[in-house]
Amino acid sequence: MAATALPSSGEQPGGSPGAKTCDARGMIEIHRMYRAAFGEAPSLVTGVAEGGAAHADVVGDHLSMLSVSLHAHHEFEDEHLWDTLEERAPTCTGHVERMKQQHAAMLVHLRALDAALPAWRTSGRATDAAPVLAALDGINTALAEHLPDEETSIVPVMETVLTQQEVDAASVHGRKATPKGKTWAQLGAILAAQPDGGDEWLREHLPAPFRVVWRLVGRRDFEANRAALLGHEPG
Repeated sequence: MAATALPSSGEQPGGSPGAKTCDARGMIEIHRMYRAAFGEAPSLVTGVAEGGAAHADVVGDHLSMLSVSLHAHHEFEDEHLWDTLEERAPTCTGHVERMKQQHAAMLVHLRALDAALPAWRTSGRATDAAPVLAALDGINTALAEHLPDEETSIVPVMETVLTQQEVDAASVHGRKATPKGKTWAQLGAILAAQPDGGDEWLREHLPAPFRVVWRLVGRRDFEANRAALLGHEPG
């Protein structure tokens, strides 16, 4: 039976509102990227022409990056978040157990995607794309259940029992897991998924020198990658 969702204020079930100890909006911000990126993934796959191995390799590389990111995001929660929440907010145990179950279900589909990508990246054939699309369908269905549940039931509790350093560790973990050469692609995907296109996110999360590098180098690299994903010829 599903546990009762927590109010957005972070009030603990059966208790009074707790003082906010951290800002966990980063969880919702990265969720936006997963929604948008995995949401468009099936159209990227079907946009590859039959036998278009070079294009399939570009799209497959992008999907692999997304998979690595989501694996790392869930690994951090499994290894560092759930036990802490259960210890500090015992009334959250039902929510945590549900998150664990949802992660386990998601992992099946992520592993299916990881297993299906190599053959399709090599061939670009529709027969090899079919298991990729099936895995993406499973991931998107699981995300549609998991992400809003986590945002409603977990994030408010995080903001009353965790320190800012503990929350920020999730971002550090994610950056370390980013595949080599994929920094701009992943950053661009995060920014593009934000309501304002990422301007506020840049100001809040990146120092001024890095923002300059993004605008001079990173954005151009991201846009070139986007064009390649969509099968556009270099301009």
